[in-house]
Amino acid sequence: MKRRVVVTGLGAITPLGVGVEESWQSLCQGKSGVGVVTNFDASSFRTRIAAEVKGFNPLDFIDRKLVRRGDRFIHFALAATRMALEDSGLVINASNSERVGVSVGTAMGGIESIEKNHELLIKGERQKISPFFVPSFLCNMATGQVAIEFGARGANMCSVTACASGTHAIGDACRAIQWGDVDAMIAGGAEAAIRPLVFAGLEPVKVMTARNEAPEKASRPFDAGRDGFVIGEGAGVVILEELEFARSRGARIYGEILGYGFNSDAYHITAPDPDGVGAASCMRLALDDAGISGDKIDYINAHGTSTVLNDLSETRAIKSVFGERSYRLPISSNKSMVGHMWAGAGVVEAIFSLLTITQGIIPPTINYETPDPECDLDYVPNVAREAEVNIALSNSFGFGSTNASIVFGRFSA
Repeated sequence: MKRRVVVTGLGAITPLGVGVEESWQSLCQGKSGVGVVTNFDASSFRTRIAAEVKGFNPLDFIDRKLVRRGDRFIHFALAATRMALEDSGLVINASNSERVGVSVGTAMGGIESIEKNHELLIKGERQKISPFFVPSFLCNMATGQVAIEFGARGANMCSVTACASGTHAIGDACRAIQWGDVDAMIAGGAEAAIRPLVFAGLEPVKVMTARNEAPEKASRPFDAGRDGFVIGEGAGVVILEELEFARSRGARIYGEILGYGFNSDAYHITAPDPDGVGAASCMRLALDDAGISGDKIDYINAHGTSTVLNDLSETRAIKSVFGERSYRLPISSNKSMVGHMWAGAGVVEAIFSLLTITQGIIPPTINYETPDPECDLDYVPNVAREAEVNIALSNSFGFGSTNASIVFGRFSA
C-alpha cells in the first residue's frame, strides 16, 4: 500500500511577488510580471523582455556568506524553502532529520556563474576564478545547499529535465515518501536563466516571443496571435509529508498528491509531438496512478507556454484524454502572467493549483484576445473565475521530449 502524501507548506519567489500570497493575489487579478529586461543589456537581441523577479533581496532570507558563494538560482531555492518551512511549521531536528529529504529541480543551474567566470578565463584572469565557482553552478547545488542549511539528512535528489524539472522534483519526492524512504520532503524548482548566453542560444530556435513593444501582452497562451514564450525566473517549494507524520504534529494540510505520471514523447529535442500523444499518455498515467477517471478532474493547470506548437499539442492531448468533456473543463495557463520559469514553473503552478482548490478561484489566462480555431477549449480568458475545484491536474512538458503530470486533490480524512 502506498502511503498518502499531503502538502503542508508553500513558498514562492515569482515575477509577481516575493512570497506566495503576493504572487497569488496578483495572479488572480490578472497582473502581468513581464517587462523590459534589466538583468543585462538586451538591446541587441530579438527578444528584449522577460518576467524578472523584482524586489528580492537574498539577505532577507540567507546569510551573507551563502549569498557570496551561491548562484542566484540557489538564492531563490533557499529563500523559497525558508518560506515553505515556516509556512508548514515543520522543524527539522536531530529526531527527524534522517527522515526528511530534499528534491529541487533546475534546468540550467548556475548559468550566471558560468558566464561571469568564463569571461574571466577568456580575459586571461583565471586566477580570479572563485573556488566556489563549480559549487555555485552545478545543478544539484540548490538541493545540496538547502539540505545543508536546514539540516535535512534524508533523500537528496535533483531533477534536470528542462521545463518539467520542477514537476518531476515533486513527483520523485512524493514517491520517496510513498514507498517509505522518508517521511517528509522539501520539493521545489529554481531557475535564474535570464542571461545573455541563454537569450543567444534560444534566439535561433525562435521559441521566444518578439512582442517587445507591449511586454505585458507578450505571453498569450492559446491565443491565435501567440508567437513564443516569455522567459521567467524564480522558485517554488512545497513541503510534502506522509499523512500520519503530518497529523502527528497537527500540521495544516493544503491538499493531497493523488497521482503522478511521467513519460517521453520520444519525438524531438525541442518540439512536442504535434498530436499530443505523449502528453495525453502522461495525463492518463497520472489519472491511473490516482485511481480516478477523467471525469473527476475539475481543472487543468496547463503547461501553456504561448508557443504555437506547444499550445496546440497540449490542446489536442487534453481532447484525447477527456473527449467531449474537454469543452466543459476549465483550463488556464499561469505562464500568461509569470512567463516560463523553467524548473520553477512546475512547482509554482503546483502551488497555484493547490490554492485554486483551497480558495475556490481559478486564475485566468490573460491576453486571450483572438481565439484560435484549433485551440477551442475553455481557457478561462482574462478574468478569474470562482468555482468549486476538488481535483486539479497540473502539466509540465519539456525540451528533450519529457513530460510530467500531477493530480492534486482536496484533502479528505
